[in-house]
Amino acid sequence: MDEIILLGAGGHARACIDIIELSGKFKVTGLVEKDEVSSQENLGYPIIGTDDDLSSLRQKYEIALVTVGQIKSAETRVRLFQILQEMNYKLPVIISPRAYVSKHAQIGKGTIVMHDAIVNTNAIIGENCIINNKALIEHDARIGNHCHIATGAIVNGEVTVGSESFIGSGVVTKQSISIGNNCVLGVGVVAKKDIEPDQLIKN
Repeated sequence: MDEIILLGAGGHARACIDIIELSGKFKVTGLVEKDEVSSQENLGYPIIGTDDDLSSLRQKYEIALVTVGQIKSAETRVRLFQILQEMNYKLPVIISPRAYVSKHAQIGKGTIVMHDAIVNTNAIIGENCIINNKALIEHDARIGNHCHIATGAIVNGEVTVGSESFIGSGVVTKQSISIGNNCVLGVGVVAKKDIEPDQLIKN
């Protein structure tokens, strides 16, 4: 198995580790934290450095995944993704064996599709996204880069979600609407019409 390092050592990283272990395609060799190393390991995997060590780590490792979570802002995930690209790390697509991804869907590098998620025909998902547990991305939907589609969210057919947006748990979208860049839709929102960029929508 190819070795992979993970950028982020919190709860989302643990969920990603579970999927990587189950998939059997990569061997997690260590995790990288933002600043000072506050612990020695996570789920038995060592903390091998901070963001400042990524350049030196590149001499030993070539595959990495951003495993920092994303709710209010995609800023940290975007920054780390860009650093990894600049350092020529390989950024794989990770798909849980318990997910369904149509062979006619497209998924960008650095994206993780988590347990029991469904990505249907002709859906296009951008780079560095989180498609979380039991999320449904319907046919012909378009998800921009650096988005988090949270647990149980339903993105219906032909919906467009702009880059760096967060679609919260249990959100349901009407078919064919457009959601702008950098939007946050809170838990349980029902989106029935187009949403302009930079909006925070709550119930």
